[in-house]
Amino acid sequence: MTDSRHQRPAGTSDETVEAVGKVSEALEWVERARGRLYDFHQMMGHADLLLGEAADALEEAGHADHAERLRDRMVGRNVLDGRWTFQIVEEFDDLYWTAAREEERRVRDDLMGGRRHVFESEMKDDRRTHGRAHHERRPAGAHDPEATTLDDDASG
Repeated sequence: MTDSRHQRPAGTSDETVEAVGKVSEALEWVERARGRLYDFHQMMGHADLLLGEAADALEEAGHADHAERLRDRMVGRNVLDGRWTFQIVEEFDDLYWTAAREEERRVRDDLMGGRRHVFESEMKDDRRTHGRAHHERRPAGAHDPEATTLDDDASG
């Protein structure tokens, strides 16, 4: 019994599986970039809070002129023209990330019947050692009753 969630639809060519795999991989890179953007967002927010604390500490240490200059020039400053990082994140999400996810899903739905990671599933089957422990097709406790739970080399 095979796991149809990751099996190519009948009649789908190797070239199509590979091309759809590339679309999915591209989306994974977009997701990684988005994560870095969120890292940037949080890092800059934290830096801004620290600059505020530093200004307070400078003032308490008797350096009111430096504290005021730091507050005036740096605390709450835009990181890009007219934007804080939350605005950059929102613009990225609205302009690019949402579209990338929609296009990947459309390609996958149209060409793979909505199945995810078909290319990777086939790569796993090619690379694993059939019949060897820890090389099983699917986990023994797979939640899907249709999923292969043990190595079933007779079916592929």
